[in-house]
Amino acid sequence: MRKVLVTGLGGAGRTTVAAATALASAGDGRRTLFLSADPGDVLGTPLPAGHEEPAPVHAGLWAARIDAGADFRAEFLDLQERASAALDLLGAARLEDAELTRLPGSDQFALLRALVVASRGDWEVVVVDMPPLRETIALLALPEELRRYLRRLLPPERQAARALRPMLAQLAGVPMPAQWLYATAERWDTELAGVQWVVESPDTTLRIVAEPGPKAAAALTEARTGIALHGLRVDMLVPNRTLPKESADPWIAGLAAQQEKCLHEWYGTWPAGTALCEVPHLGRDPQGLDDLALLHARAVRSGAVSSGDGGGDSGHGGGDGLAAGPDRGGPERDGRNTAGDLGRVTGPSAAGHPPRAGDALFMWELDLPGSVKETLSLVRRGDELLVGAGPFRRNLPLPSALRRCTVAGAGLTDGVLTVRFAPDPGLWPRTP
Repeated sequence: MRKVLVTGLGGAGRTTVAAATALASAGDGRRTLFLSADPGDVLGTPLPAGHEEPAPVHAGLWAARIDAGADFRAEFLDLQERASAALDLLGAARLEDAELTRLPGSDQFALLRALVVASRGDWEVVVVDMPPLRETIALLALPEELRRYLRRLLPPERQAARALRPMLAQLAGVPMPAQWLYATAERWDTELAGVQWVVESPDTTLRIVAEPGPKAAAALTEARTGIALHGLRVDMLVPNRTLPKESADPWIAGLAAQQEKCLHEWYGTWPAGTALCEVPHLGRDPQGLDDLALLHARAVRSGAVSSGDGGGDSGHGGGDGLAAGPDRGGPERDGRNTAGDLGRVTGPSAAGHPPRAGDALFMWELDLPGSVKETLSLVRRGDELLVGAGPFRRNLPLPSALRRCTVAGAGLTDGVLTVRFAPDPGLWPRTP
């Protein structure tokens, strides 16, 4: 199942492109679901609040509106019920469904939950209208980070004492709050693991929408660092609302030239595994399914050309337009900083013997395209390396060999962060 998460810069038309992507995928004969939290109509179909069951809107296409308020109320009431013994002990007054209002951030959690539910269905393609790009990067990194918090606050090894809690509760004559606390933490960890699995799945990809221009170019350069740091996949960059390259109107011609300069940069810097799909301006705001189909029909799709190939010219190719193709294992990630493949480690182990004090340094290379030295930060804490790159941060667990080393320095060259590690004499065994 392909899962396409459409995001982009604010005001770039990501919701419209997401809807056009879903319609185009269904038009290719793939059973498609479109998810959106937009309060308006979904693909031209008015869905009332709370209508989260997929409704057919076109041949092969279903849509569902995510109701963050209903999702938050259901989750809160469930938590309240599970903690009933502890709340009764404290004399707390229960909250009713009617008095609950959603909290900030509940929209994002509802999106993730809806994505997981959809991944269990019989869809061939799921297209999700996501928040703006920076928020999406933070949102997709959230499950991994929350699981880390849970493990730090409630270590799994301490849960072995749960067998004693029923006996202690009987002796004390009152319920033990830790019992429901650990049970709730386990349930959250299980749910978060499911979300993390969907996010890290090879068939889950980002589709980034941006209107070409200097501000968009700067924002995408910064965002690429966060995308790489969190190991997210990007299957397509969609330059939206592109203008005719030849126009008699000098004002339009000037804007088109500015767009063309930006497009040339994007074709030269985005990885070869990322397609670029230019969507021309229709001269009006797209309305209804006919206009969405027209966007797909006029889209020009091509593969990005890496800078090592000398750049490329926009407007070449054709391909499948905005349609999400069949799952082929997903494109390569923009960077290799995934949970299962944290960069590349080189060092003395390659020489065929265990590292020893005085050996050459280990090198841990992390791909961070677009990163700037002045915005990078590194902090070693235990078996983790906290990497900060501008507004993005991630705690990376150290590979096993590096946990017995000390950080000896770091450097950034051509978007690759190299962290140097020296074997710690107190942790590596001495050999003759």
